[in-house]
Amino acid sequence: MNIHGTGIYHIYNRGNNQQKIFFNDENYFYFLRKCHLYLKPISNILAWCLMPNHFHFLIDVTEKSIEPVKSGGIIMPAISNGFRLLQSSYAKGVNIQQGRSGNLFQQKTKAKLVNGEDNYADTAFHYIHQNPVMATIVSKAEEWAYSSFQDYIGLRKGTLCNIDKTIELLNISAMDLQSETKTAISEEKIKKIY
Repeated sequence: MNIHGTGIYHIYNRGNNQQKIFFNDENYFYFLRKCHLYLKPISNILAWCLMPNHFHFLIDVTEKSIEPVKSGGIIMPAISNGFRLLQSSYAKGVNIQQGRSGNLFQQKTKAKLVNGEDNYADTAFHYIHQNPVMATIVSKAEEWAYSSFQDYIGLRKGTLCNIDKTIELLNISAMDLQSETKTAISEEKIKKIY
């Protein structure tokens, strides 16, 4: 994972060979519990969306997130290690459940700084929440239970996202959130967050 210092990153990965990574509701909840364990203590999670074969996070990578951690003789930022632990522990559980073996996720989790010279953090925020609609899984973002959108519009009281930090960093009001997430994002802007 390419983390080059602090900032807001779009972090994403998908199933190996684009296969499913979530097979039932409990899998989504299990993954989220792992996020609370491995990601929340070392970063500010601004948005997330879990799709049947991939995931997206918008994360404020802080000084704590980039503290060096040694794992198996390799030194990496704490956030990279957090995603490594999240995916490996989740895959282990799902592999047992599904009676399968091998890699569940693609080897390299991707990370793109979105608040650098050109600030696309707000684009990434809305894109993450629009993902289930663009994939035609649901017709409205609020219908998808496995994203942070329901937390932002008050349909659920999730605790994974730091909503106050999101409002501060993205300069977005709760009032504008729902209408802006329904606004189409151009292909040109989408390319900037990958």
